[in-house]
Amino acid sequence: MSLYGMMRTGVSGMQGQASKLSTVADNIANSATTGYKKLGVEFSTLVVNNLPNSHNSGGIVTNVRQHVSQQGVLQFTSSALDLAVDGGGFFVVKDQNGSSFMTRAGAFVPDAEGRLVNSAGYFLAGYSYENGEPAVTANSLEGTEIVRLDNTAMDATPSQFGTFQVNFPSGAPVVTGTLPSANAATSEFSQKTSILAYGNLGDSQLLDVYMTKTAANTWEIAVFDQSQAAAGTNFPYGAGPLATQTVTFDGTTGQLSGATSFTVPVPNGQPLEFDMTNSTQLATDFTVAEVSVDGNAPATVKQLNIGADGTVYAQFENETLRALFRVPLANVVSPDRLTSLSGNVFVANQESGDVRLGFPGEDELGTLVSGALESSNVDIAEELTEMIQAQRNYTANSKVFQTGSELMDVLLTLKR
Repeated sequence: MSLYGMMRTGVSGMQGQASKLSTVADNIANSATTGYKKLGVEFSTLVVNNLPNSHNSGGIVTNVRQHVSQQGVLQFTSSALDLAVDGGGFFVVKDQNGSSFMTRAGAFVPDAEGRLVNSAGYFLAGYSYENGEPAVTANSLEGTEIVRLDNTAMDATPSQFGTFQVNFPSGAPVVTGTLPSANAATSEFSQKTSILAYGNLGDSQLLDVYMTKTAANTWEIAVFDQSQAAAGTNFPYGAGPLATQTVTFDGTTGQLSGATSFTVPVPNGQPLEFDMTNSTQLATDFTVAEVSVDGNAPATVKQLNIGADGTVYAQFENETLRALFRVPLANVVSPDRLTSLSGNVFVANQESGDVRLGFPGEDELGTLVSGALESSNVDIAEELTEMIQAQRNYTANSKVFQTGSELMDVLLTLKR
């Protein structure tokens, strides 16, 4: 047995236990860090060449592994901008230079420029709706941009598309008098409702919609500008109908058999197309199943709402919503082998595999939870136990080195 080898092995053991104590120190220090993933040290043997009748001690080889794939407990908060991933995947974030990283730390707040930034100074990244429905860049983080909240007054959006789904009562009597489309004081109708739309400048435009049964399974829809209505009543309006449409139904099924849409030119606005696809004529009362119109009046952003699918909505003071961004999630084949950097962020390397992106809930990616944060996956009790074990092992290895040193002294004094 080599005394030098014995001492070298003791040093190897002390170095390994010192590395383990260092990871324990990091874990305990970051036990309250949002999204932190604990570190662990794995040991393997180092064997040197041995002869049949003698043994040369080797030592140990340490490998530090971060338990990235182990999820921490979700803690719910009162802020909709606190985000957590339930399952696999990472948020894509950027630094001041525009470089992209991955993180599980989702405590975001708006900065002075409206960018969503976490406590480490990294900005949440996503895909903008500015050019339509976003599509994910499957194999790169670079197609994303910083999610930004513009808290100035928004541009008004005119109405262009709407849904008009109602049930026309099949038992309604046929109107034989003057129809609303004639715009006479004696006009008769079966049903009426009003719809709010928006003009080019975001001005509110109220539309009066008259529905009149003109024959079996046949109805006339006439739309008027409410601002043109006669004082104290409606008819006659100061101008004729904005649009008139005849719709027919199958007398057997009660389903639409003719036109399924109609277009109304909104005063001071754009042509507004109403979809009537799911309207019916059944033996029940007149029922408004769904009436909706896009567009909005000028308003300022009140807050951001983030959906489970990663869509970031701006909620305005008039309670309308606009999709601004969609947040993707990134993942790799081996998350535990990612390279960890300061600020609780990760980058891919050859051992972790290439990055792939998708939206929350797709493939094997987790779901996005708004109003929650992922706690550190550190167990303090476990770390304290590991610290005591590492301390004892370090002391034992130091005894090995000390014994080898004493024996070496004995050997060197033999010549005396």
